[in-house]
Amino acid sequence: MSNNGDTPMEELEDYEKGEELLLDGTKKLVILPGASSHAASFQIEKEDHTLGNALRYFVNKNSDVEFCGYTIPHPSETKMNIRIQTWEDTKTTAVDALRKGLIDMMEACDVISEKFTEARDEFDAKQS
Repeated sequence: MSNNGDTPMEELEDYEKGEELLLDGTKKLVILPGASSHAASFQIEKEDHTLGNALRYFVNKNSDVEFCGYTIPHPSETKMNIRIQTWEDTKTTAVDALRKGLIDMMEACDVISEKFTEARDEFDAKQS
């Protein structure tokens, strides 16, 4: 991998090692080879379009993100690949953008859950 001089080579080398995130001892997320600090592809195990489309939406809402897209490599495999590129003139890395997208999505899910619970409880109270 070439270094354009903006990112320390040690940081780039960390991305080349194929970092993994384990969830309950099982590999959940891998940074695919060829990544740099501002452009990376991630493979997420046991996920499909449900997470892919929502995560793509939340990552793209970040103004530091230049591009985000996802693909399901093959319908018979339970893998989702997501590619994130951030603007090189920002300090936001592709990993930072993924993390922010996941956090934003979880926060939105919390709001939806709260609103649903309130509406359900209000409906149930009217039925009694």
